Amino acid sequence: MKYLDSDHIRLSDDKNTVIILDQSLLPSREEYKSLSTVNEMYDAIKRLEVRGAPLLGIFAGYSMYVLARHYDTKDPIEFGKRFHEDSVYLNSSRPTAVNLSWALNRMEKVFIENIARGIPAVLEMLEKEAVMIHEEDIAMCRRMGEYGLTLLSDEDGLLTHCNAGALAASRYGTQLSPVYLGLEQGINFRLYVDETRPLLQGARLTAYELAKAGVDTTLLCDNMANYAMSQGLIDAVIVGADRIASNGDTANKIGTSQLSVLAKEYNIPFYVFAPYSTIDMNIGSGDDIVIEEREPEEVTTLWYKNRMAPLGINVLNPAFDVTKAENITAIITDKGVIKPPFAEKFTELFKKENNV
Repeated sequence: MKYLDSDHIRLSDDKNTVIILDQSLLPSREEYKSLSTVNEMYDAIKRLEVRGAPLLGIFAGYSMYVLARHYDTKDPIEFGKRFHEDSVYLNSSRPTAVNLSWALNRMEKVFIENIARGIPAVLEMLEKEAVMIHEEDIAMCRRMGEYGLTLLSDEDGLLTHCNAGALAASRYGTQLSPVYLGLEQGINFRLYVDETRPLLQGARLTAYELAKAGVDTTLLCDNMANYAMSQGLIDAVIVGADRIASNGDTANKIGTSQLSVLAKEYNIPFYVFAPYSTIDMNIGSGDDIVIEEREPEEVTTLWYKNRMAPLGINVLNPAFDVTKAENITAIITDKGVIKPPFAEKFTELFKKENNV
């Protein structure tokens, strides 16, 4: 996979399956899976075979279209009932990532607006909407890269956490969009990649795609960030986001918030990259964001030949934490660079986008 490729998620040629690159096997194996049932799709999300907030939106669009193609009914009421049930089920797989529910809601809206025209027309419009979600993401990621480059300089040292690159979205990614767009323009950055415990998305995914793209990349254990900052290696921290509250509080992979505290201590800019759709104006603050709790085995046994903790030990394994708005220098969206005060700027942006 080159950094500009976007075929790690796509429809099959016959449009009866969604094909994904199984990210749970990276970096040692590049293996594609074909999914056609709602249980396969749910498991792919839950097991992180497909992951990353923007990519989950793309996956949701293609999944709902494929599922609809397989419904063995011509009754619009029964069709709609099954469509809604599958949407709700998929949405329950990752409660923190707003892009998943956002895309599912878009697909349901298309169904509601077109069902009176008949099921063939609904299927046609669902396919168009799914493709549109994907194409919009490619364009959004590029715009984020353009905006991000206005904040960064050639040869900057950038610290990343988790993975919000091409694997987590399409082509440029969110967090890594200025890095890849910079490559096209002859701008080079030094990347410092947190391994991102406990699932190692930094080591397995971000380091993997950056190395394939030829980016100067150094891998760090999560607890080395303070050292790297104290040595002057880091000029900016760049992260993604799974959900952004209306006040600017941001949920991202566990370990992000402590980086924001360190960056503030060292006066290092802390930048959050996320599509406009990641902003949830229905949530007042990060206190209202549901944080997914994952299985203890991810901490105690997953990456070890032998168990690395006593049997029966209690394990706390939240998948995300919340970075407070006051620790964020700017939020870079496809609509532009947003700086504090976020609540006020978000309100203005949503009024503009919705012609209020």
